[in-house]
Amino acid sequence: MSRKSPPLRLTLVLMSALLSACQMSAPDTEILRAADTPGAPPGADPEACYARHVTPAIIETVTEHVMVQPPQIDSSGAVAYPAVYRTETRQEIVRERKELWFETLCREDWTPEFIASVQRALQVRGYFQGAVNGKMDHATRRAIRAYQLEQGVNSEVLSIAAARQLGLKEVPREE
Repeated sequence: MSRKSPPLRLTLVLMSALLSACQMSAPDTEILRAADTPGAPPGADPEACYARHVTPAIIETVTEHVMVQPPQIDSSGAVAYPAVYRTETRQEIVRERKELWFETLCREDWTPEFIASVQRALQVRGYFQGAVNGKMDHATRRAIRAYQLEQGVNSEVLSIAAARQLGLKEVPREE
C-alpha cells in the first residue's frame, strides 16, 4: 500500500499558515498600562501606557586550542616531543540582553484617524511610502521603526516622544 503525498498547493497553504503563526504579534499587544503591568518602570504613572522592547542577547560559541604541554626541544633544536593541545568550547555573550520601556499612546488612542495622521506625518518625512489607509499594517510599522531608530528606539510601537516630534501629540506646558 503506497501513501500519497499531499498536493503541493495544500502543502504551501499549510506552510504559509505555520509561518504566519511564527511572525511577531501586532504591536498593540505590546502596549501595557502601567497599573496592570508588574514589571512597569519604577515611578511610572499608573494611568500611562508603556511599550516594552526586548533585544535578545547574542551568544556565540567559541572554540580554542589550549596548550597543555609545551613542545620539548632537544639540544640540537629539533622537536623531541610536539606540544600537546586540548580543545575547549565555551559560550560567550557578544551582546547583552536589553530591555527598553518607553511611554506610548494607549490602545484606545490608536483610532484609524490617528493612524492615518501617523502615516501622513511619516510620508512627508520620507519614511512611509504606502497608502494612507488608517490601518496599522506592515508598511506603517516598518516606517515607525525606521523613524524611531534615529532616536535610539528600535520598536514598531510609536513612542510618545516620537509622536510629539511628529506633531501628533501635545507637548505639556512648563508652568
